[in-house]
Amino acid sequence: MNYRRLGRSGLKVSEIAYGSWLTFANQVELDLAEKIIDKAVELGINYIDTADVYAIGAAETLLGKILPRLNRRQLVIATKAFWPMSDSPTDQGLSRKHVFDSLYGSLDRLNISYVDIFYCHRYDEETPLEETVEAIDDLIRQGKALYWGTSEWSAEQITAAFNICQSRGFHTPIVNQPNYSLIVRGIEKQILPTCEALGMGTANFSPLGQGVLTGKYSGGKIPAGSRGSDDSLNMYMKDSIANMDLLERVDKLKDIASEYEATIAQIAIAWILRNPGISSVIAGASSIDQLESNVKASGIKLSEKHILQINALFPAE
Repeated sequence: MNYRRLGRSGLKVSEIAYGSWLTFANQVELDLAEKIIDKAVELGINYIDTADVYAIGAAETLLGKILPRLNRRQLVIATKAFWPMSDSPTDQGLSRKHVFDSLYGSLDRLNISYVDIFYCHRYDEETPLEETVEAIDDLIRQGKALYWGTSEWSAEQITAAFNICQSRGFHTPIVNQPNYSLIVRGIEKQILPTCEALGMGTANFSPLGQGVLTGKYSGGKIPAGSRGSDDSLNMYMKDSIANMDLLERVDKLKDIASEYEATIAQIAIAWILRNPGISSVIAGASSIDQLESNVKASGIKLSEKHILQINALFPAE
């Protein structure tokens, strides 16, 4: 496993992170979760990503049954706040109250005393940005979070938060967590360059397009037991599975992958890691085999010829 600094901070994270979205408390319960996390740590993954809203707290609770027996000093644990946790108007958004309640709730469920990274899961149009960043700074000064970041914020929103923090002497964000893959390249125009200019790292989610970039849906087939076969989990990938042109382009990655003795999924992740602005790729896994396959993408160095071929198959948006 290779490691990269998270932006200009001193924090080093594994190139491959483990993400619990749509896996923990959905496809993965305690016995398998323990095996996956143990194997992830064994393989060198030090960054584990979750959020309060994943399975409405159940993903954090599941992880909280595992973390106490691991070496906390060697782990980077991240969680997030924004999405509603109940019908209460105070139990959502990025108000000072919800930011505090959310993080303290996450710490209880995770069974830890602090998180390494606390993300604003989305931008809150209804809360003054100054209120949000001041609340986060207070939590950092309390030692409840060590760093903070944004997720799915625009370049303008990230810049505004950074400037407020600098002017007020608050801790600036060190990382952004966007959706980024061969089939979702929107951050390349403004968001990624903005983060690099501000010294922020990028830890992207959905590097395999919810599994579309593994090649398992070739020809539009939907394997039994796959995420695409589960209506409660496939809401973000239905259009991709039905897009035969996209699936045919994914199939064309096989020839490139064969030259590296790799899988299509590993090439898709290696393509992301070719970018020095990327600090870590957050990939979920519902089995040990998937986890081990994802980790093997760390260290694959794509040639310029193959990068050009891949870009031609999946042009920038």
